[in-house]
Amino acid sequence: MNLTRRALFAGSASIVAVNAFGLLSAKAALTGFRPQGKSGLDHSAFDALVKSSVKPDAQGYNRVDYRGVKSNLAALRSYIASLEAANPVSLSRNEAHAYWINLYNAKTLEVVADAYPVTSIKKINLGGSFLFGAGPWKAKILRVNGTDLSLDDVEHEIVRAIFKDPMSHYGLNCASYSCPNLATRAFTGANVDALLRQNAEEYINHPRGVTVDNGRITASKIYSWYAGDFGGKSRLKDHWMSFANPQKAALIEPASISGYEYDWSINALKL
Repeated sequence: MNLTRRALFAGSASIVAVNAFGLLSAKAALTGFRPQGKSGLDHSAFDALVKSSVKPDAQGYNRVDYRGVKSNLAALRSYIASLEAANPVSLSRNEAHAYWINLYNAKTLEVVADAYPVTSIKKINLGGSFLFGAGPWKAKILRVNGTDLSLDDVEHEIVRAIFKDPMSHYGLNCASYSCPNLATRAFTGANVDALLRQNAEEYINHPRGVTVDNGRITASKIYSWYAGDFGGKSRLKDHWMSFANPQKAALIEPASISGYEYDWSINALKL
């Protein structure tokens, strides 16, 4: 069983074996979501919502007006329902990439707004996890093409497994301070690559993504949890330098990685 940023299980060897067999079957089923078509979807409703609810600050960090989202949950839920009713297999690859990122982010917004005010998404327990306070990620709260899905399913067994693109990490937002920004626009097939690049630049050039102090780098735990997605820890500096501004790249190049940190505080507007 793979351990992710949100999954840490303990149990007997027999339970692990049973769970592992079940996971293999589930993963095999989820590969059936591979995009095979050429069609697209309209994400204008979500675009309007994030434009009105996501507030960038002067340092390039985007905070979310969850009170505003909560007052407009009907529109958000209508958009989510439209995505659940769509067939992502019929989409082109870029359209499908945008579809799954938007679905993940929209559902996360709904979950947090519904529970708001809350200080951390990890305090929202919707079930599906062995751990109290482990967050909402394992609950089956979505249904696409007749398949019940959790947020973890979308992230790990669909987005990461099908698209195999480390840039996806810069699109998926977990409603926490240390996560890459929730973008101020909806992802689309036309903008997905450019918007992921913009999010990467904003993240890596912000202290919560990569900090360099006295020749030592402290990076987000995303780069530790998912080092393999970025080609391994030995290639992280090259990745960061490709998105860092010239001043930060010059600091990263001679520095050594000293550790990784993550702040799960909610990414809400400060009142």
